[in-house]
Amino acid sequence: MKYLLVALMWTGYCSLHSYLISIRFTNRMMGLLKNFYAFYRLFYVLISVILLFPIINITAELDNDIIITYTLPWSIVRYALILCSLLIFLKAFIFDYDTLSFFGIRQILNFRGKKINNPGEGIKKSGLLGIIRHPMYFALIIFLWCQTFRLSDIVANIVLTAYIIIGTKLEERKLVLEFGDSYVQYQKEVPKLIPFTKLRFK
Repeated sequence: MKYLLVALMWTGYCSLHSYLISIRFTNRMMGLLKNFYAFYRLFYVLISVILLFPIINITAELDNDIIITYTLPWSIVRYALILCSLLIFLKAFIFDYDTLSFFGIRQILNFRGKKINNPGEGIKKSGLLGIIRHPMYFALIIFLWCQTFRLSDIVANIVLTAYIIIGTKLEERKLVLEFGDSYVQYQKEVPKLIPFTKLRFK
């Protein structure tokens, strides 16, 4: 029963997280907030982070039984994968994506009249984005499965991995609407979630 609760909690979080950034909901917020929609992205990030911590804590409290331990040489492999995932995530987040837009800061600065151009406007194909279309999601999946100790971790990781895959598909729909044929061509050139593979399309 507790594992069903873990699955339901994480599914609920992922569903809310996805809904708040969906095209239908954001269009509704644009119409409602008008120019103040510039603050919505920051609200979205804050509410996502605030809701995340109690779910992590509840998951940990529900199940303390460790069923997977890492001994040599697997502990070395685990730490190596964690390090690689963190390096990939940080490299993509800091250098390949627009960090200011991610947190909603650029939108707020533009709202206040301080127009800050995004140097990464358009489809960026350099760096990690020339190898994989979603390097941060790829790194996150690796990191998640390296943090597996309890059965509850496995349940949560299955839900989160499924959400990343589904969320990536939904995000790509928005990117196709935004960039049109240019993004469709990018989909044909670069794999989505697994680098150096032929899994390129939607």
